[in-house]
Amino acid sequence: MNKRLFALLSVLVLASMVLAACGGAPAAPAAAYECTDPLGCVKVAPGEPVHIAYWGVLSGPDSSLGEDSKRGVEIAIDDKGGKVLGHDVLLTTEDGGCTPEGGATAAAKLASDTSLVGLIGSSCSDETVGGIAALTNAGLTTISPSNTRPVLTDPARGPDYDGYARTAHSDAFQGKAVAEFAYNFLKVTKAATLHDGSAYAQALQQVFADEFVKLGGTIVAQEAVAKDATDMKPVLTTIAAAGPEFFYYPVFVAVGGYVTAQIRDVAGLETVAIAGSDGIFTADLLKGGGANTEGMYLSSPDFSAFTGDYAGFIEKHKAKYGGSTLSTFHAHAYDAANILFAALEKVAVVQDDGTIYVPRTALREAIFATKDFKGITGTLSCSPSGDCGAPVIAVYEIQNSDPASWDPSSATAPNPKKIWP
Repeated sequence: MNKRLFALLSVLVLASMVLAACGGAPAAPAAAYECTDPLGCVKVAPGEPVHIAYWGVLSGPDSSLGEDSKRGVEIAIDDKGGKVLGHDVLLTTEDGGCTPEGGATAAAKLASDTSLVGLIGSSCSDETVGGIAALTNAGLTTISPSNTRPVLTDPARGPDYDGYARTAHSDAFQGKAVAEFAYNFLKVTKAATLHDGSAYAQALQQVFADEFVKLGGTIVAQEAVAKDATDMKPVLTTIAAAGPEFFYYPVFVAVGGYVTAQIRDVAGLETVAIAGSDGIFTADLLKGGGANTEGMYLSSPDFSAFTGDYAGFIEKHKAKYGGSTLSTFHAHAYDAANILFAALEKVAVVQDDGTIYVPRTALREAIFATKDFKGITGTLSCSPSGDCGAPVIAVYEIQNSDPASWDPSSATAPNPKKIWP
């Protein structure tokens, strides 16, 4: 071999040995992440968005409920700068129609999307009843901002609900609050109820009835109508014959509007106190119920009891959407989205190239382990069965039947206006 070539090769070999000894050699590639989560992992590649979904009622007479919560999620995304863990947040939606069938259809579509990390929803308890099994079995977890049916977070609810939590209150609290308002504040002793066949309304009116009787009152009638009924005169006539002093119908918007519009035309109900709950806490009730809505009572989360920056949220809402909030659960949706984001940031595995792996079981466990979370609805902690909300209920009175006047957050002329407690 040429002596000069031999000498050059020797120098190169020596240099490589020195570099290796000094740590100058290229590092070995990081081992690929191996997912061992029982429910699998969602992979988010560099440049791809973190995909979350909102599902709930987005069309029809109850759409204000779903749209109101969707806006809360959108504002939460804005407050994150549109990103989580360095990736854009992609929000998609599915309309559940506020029915079990609609919820089942929406959930089946969402469950088949393997890019989904987590969900906010549903709006209506019926949607969750129809769809939760599909989501849970797909390894997904959803946080509802507005489901209030008590049984949804019952510890004995069954494995189909393992992927379900909520930031909304349970109607075990709301029904009790309305009973106390009627018996202790209005001093009435005879009450009647009406429901529209929904899981929400059936459960809430029964809680009210049970609690009203415990206080010493009498339930003189408990009636029902179909959600698509329009002529309320027959059922209202039956209720009038029972002689109630207080009439409680915690229904949804369509039925609520028809009942309110027709009630004062029925002999015996001209002056009876009337009340609904958060399912009709919307300006759409004023459109359907007209002048008879003035003086009507509505129970709702107590906005004045929120401990976080609710005023700041309202300003962001007005700037983004140009008007008042639509219903009652926008702040609960905001908190639900931020609980999801916090859990994601806690459990996600981030690779050097920006790839994210989200283990589904770990995410679910992190959501349910939420403790002392500083939300705008309060300081939130989740129970083992998914109750994360702060159940503080108030009763509001409608001051003006003009839908344009609807602004419960107004500092000068709130409509409806909080009157209890």
